[in-house]
Amino acid sequence: MKNLRNSFMELGIPESRILENESMAKHISFRVGGCADYYVNCIDRKELSGLLSFLTEEGVPHMLIGNGSNLLFRDSGYRGVIIHLEGEFQDCEVQGDTVIAGSGKLLSSVSSLAAKSGLAGMEFASGIPGSIGGAIYMNAGAYGGEMKDIVTRVWLMSPDGKEETVRTGAEMEFAYRNSCLQRTGEIVTKVELKLQPEDAETIQARIAELTEKRVQKQPVNFPSAGSTFKRPAEGYAAVLIQESGLKGVSVGGAEVSEKHSGFIINKGGATATDVLQLMELVEKKVYEDSGIQLEPEVRIIGEEDE
Repeated sequence: MKNLRNSFMELGIPESRILENESMAKHISFRVGGCADYYVNCIDRKELSGLLSFLTEEGVPHMLIGNGSNLLFRDSGYRGVIIHLEGEFQDCEVQGDTVIAGSGKLLSSVSSLAAKSGLAGMEFASGIPGSIGGAIYMNAGAYGGEMKDIVTRVWLMSPDGKEETVRTGAEMEFAYRNSCLQRTGEIVTKVELKLQPEDAETIQARIAELTEKRVQKQPVNFPSAGSTFKRPAEGYAAVLIQESGLKGVSVGGAEVSEKHSGFIINKGGATATDVLQLMELVEKKVYEDSGIQLEPEVRIIGEEDE
């Protein structure tokens, strides 16, 4: 790929926010994966619009990432530009019974602010490590709650950076781990969430209870991408994996967690290839045993390694 540093600087992005050959293992929760050609931090909508327009016109592959909690970059890395949102995209404010949050803000931080402000409805999100933008893209959820339950408006930018629109929650076409964004490629810049006033201590107590459940049942001390596979139409991925005798099975440094078989973890020194080979092994064995085809919940990025 040609050197793009000067082009980015001409767009007004300072050199300090342009990283070359950046290891994606630093930026995703699995702590594995190769390098991206460029990793650029954007701080406002004008900057993002200019960058997207340039990359689109030049035909340069690019993608946005939030907190990298549901991504797996292959060991071959990413031949293109990774865009990360900072600055105004991490703003968050409470207005009555609504919260307005930038897409780069951590979901857990927004949940915490809501709780302290006496607003209920985001407790389910307190332990989800992703960003608001990623949570909208995937319709993130846990413990019976999903983003679709609380989203009222979403501010979006077109993939080429040239148009900005606002969609209602209903127009986002939310479904299980899905939204219209997976079809349209639009980029979340800001979100409005409608919550319910309630005693702050009561809300905090519910969050503490969910945190305790998560710590007891999930391998939170190891790098992972959360639930590795989507919930199938019949049964639960973790149960199917356990019934296939795969709990504790490993490939290299990747392991099906002993604590929760729905999680593949990096127990130390894993490569993305280890994780992918273990996922393939799990899918194959579960299908042989149950006839059910598991689908990855984690998004796999990059060209297949040679």
